[in-house]
Amino acid sequence: MLRNSEDGFGAITIILHWTLAALILGLMLIGILMRRIEIEPSLQFSLYQWHKSFGFTTMGLAILRAAWWFVERHPQPVASLGPLERTASRLMHRALIAIGLLVPLAGWAVASASTLDIPSFYFNLVAIPHLPLPKSDAEEAFWTFAHAALAYVMLGLIAAHAAAALFHHIVRRDAVLTRMLHSSVDASDRAIEAADDETVVRR
Repeated sequence: MLRNSEDGFGAITIILHWTLAALILGLMLIGILMRRIEIEPSLQFSLYQWHKSFGFTTMGLAILRAAWWFVERHPQPVASLGPLERTASRLMHRALIAIGLLVPLAGWAVASASTLDIPSFYFNLVAIPHLPLPKSDAEEAFWTFAHAALAYVMLGLIAAHAAAALFHHIVRRDAVLTRMLHSSVDASDRAIEAADDETVVRR
């Protein structure tokens, strides 16, 4: 199923979830590599451009993910979750959605505030315009700190989110993790399938 059901997540939510997870982890790896002092300048420039290109991709998908989260119905919580865990789960999802938007936006601000005024090329196809921010060393330093701090906060949230999912999968043995691995079949669809199976048996 493409859309969410009462029992689990649909293919759209699952694809957005894992695509964003892969992009974010890849961006953090590139971010670490491109800041190394001993790196060759031309390679460093390329890594910065790749980081910005994947960052803009992540921001676009994060906007789509946020919009989808607000308009699409949410599956019922897994039965094993208590009231406190359900509240924590809702807050975690909202925090991840918010910071998934803030981190790339802060990165865009870094490039926009830089006095070097280096264009941001999206995969060498088009130049992304800078945000209307004042260009100064102080402004760039502020947004660089904000971008890095938010990225570390995001990494902490992702680690906590992953640890909770693994706890439920290994210790609780419930469906918290597995329903984000494959799309669900709605109860109405199961009823139709059951009716079809019963018809076949009668024949």
